[in-house]
Amino acid sequence: MEAIDDVAAGMSPVEAAWIAVRDMLRRSLGARTFDGWLKPLGLDGFDDVDGVVTLAAPSDFMASWVATHFSDQLRAAWRAVLPHVTEVRVAARSEAVRLASFGADTPSAIEPVAAAAVAEPVVAPLSPIGTPLEARYTFDSFVVGKANEVAYNAARTLALGGPVTFNPLFLHGGTGLGKTHLMHAIGQDYLARHPDARVIYMSAEKFMFEFVSAMRAKDTLSFKARLRSADLLMIDDVQFIAGKDSTQEEFFHTMNEIISAGRRLIITADRSPQDLEGIESRILSRLGWGLVADVNPADFELRLNIIDKKLEGMTGAAVPADVAMFLAKRISANVRELEGALNRVVAYATLLGRTIDMDFAQETLSDLLRANQRRITIEEIQRRVSDHYRIRQTEMSSARRAREVARPRQVAMYLSKQLTPRSLPEIGRRFGGRDHTTVIHAVKQIEKLRAQDAELDADVRLLIRQLEG
Repeated sequence: MEAIDDVAAGMSPVEAAWIAVRDMLRRSLGARTFDGWLKPLGLDGFDDVDGVVTLAAPSDFMASWVATHFSDQLRAAWRAVLPHVTEVRVAARSEAVRLASFGADTPSAIEPVAAAAVAEPVVAPLSPIGTPLEARYTFDSFVVGKANEVAYNAARTLALGGPVTFNPLFLHGGTGLGKTHLMHAIGQDYLARHPDARVIYMSAEKFMFEFVSAMRAKDTLSFKARLRSADLLMIDDVQFIAGKDSTQEEFFHTMNEIISAGRRLIITADRSPQDLEGIESRILSRLGWGLVADVNPADFELRLNIIDKKLEGMTGAAVPADVAMFLAKRISANVRELEGALNRVVAYATLLGRTIDMDFAQETLSDLLRANQRRITIEEIQRRVSDHYRIRQTEMSSARRAREVARPRQVAMYLSKQLTPRSLPEIGRRFGGRDHTTVIHAVKQIEKLRAQDAELDADVRLLIRQLEG
């Protein structure tokens, strides 16, 4: 107690002990974790008879988190200073006052000591961060094939929790190919091996929303502390922060903190780092620093295996082999759509009391089958137009305005509008981050020229036949 007396002359023994406990916790847990979770706590009371310390947190969420994750450390620190402490309770401010077993008329009472009275100002917490993990997305339910085996093996390696030679892991691929499934599987497997670990999964959109909310509340410190203290941080669909300068600034520093601290970081996007537009170069450099693994569209064999795996979990679903092969062949856009088609066939058969056969499957999925006949991408259009006009494909997104480049670019924009469901802003982004008004101008210009220039009209007709063929 001599050290305590030296530090806190004039304070009660419990108040002095609280100062010593806080110093011990800061040293043992690290400044970042302490500042994010324990610094906001205040001392609300001490029952000298039962040895119960009551601490107050600014909110129910923080009280619950601290009690769940730091109760052992709090109890050990208090007992190191005051050996007769038996329990440390943590509750929100109003609840802590009710729990405290002392009062103003009790001889042993002490005034509640808020954290701000003995240390830096309290940082109020935000609402819970991140999105819950989906229990159905596990490694066991993920079907592996040539299209995704690199991404799968990398995900399993990260989930083990041992040393890794890459960080971050960047997964990229189109919608519905399994990137999100892998992230949830990593999180659940990692937690199963490390129950006390802090795992955060969130979309880039939620990251942006939480950060903007924290800025408006003038409380970014709490946001930073909670996010950067994660043992495993997973951010989905990072392409959605394109063009958001302040969000990208925070995202970059969060990446650096996580990687520098040796914690795990997993990022996904719909395309590779070098193809992401509107993202700062320093972020792209960081993303490419780890392991970049693509999740490609499933081939026929993998799609058939996915159907077989799905049917294993459908009790009483009698799907003939020829129907399963038909679905695997015709529904090729993405895994999510394939599983949805299978679910629809089985559900309709159950509700209508019908037997599943080829005719029933075609009837049930007629709209989906028409949509899957031929899907043309903007990248495919750019490649085909570039080959036709004998220019480099990179010219499609370049700033050059020479006629030999500008006219093919306008043709590609026109075809993208006619042959794909992409919006005008999305088309503009794929052509070097151009504004949607540029796309509108290109479409109108080509429509006008087709009526006046027979050669250009013939070029466009040929390109359409090649793309649709």
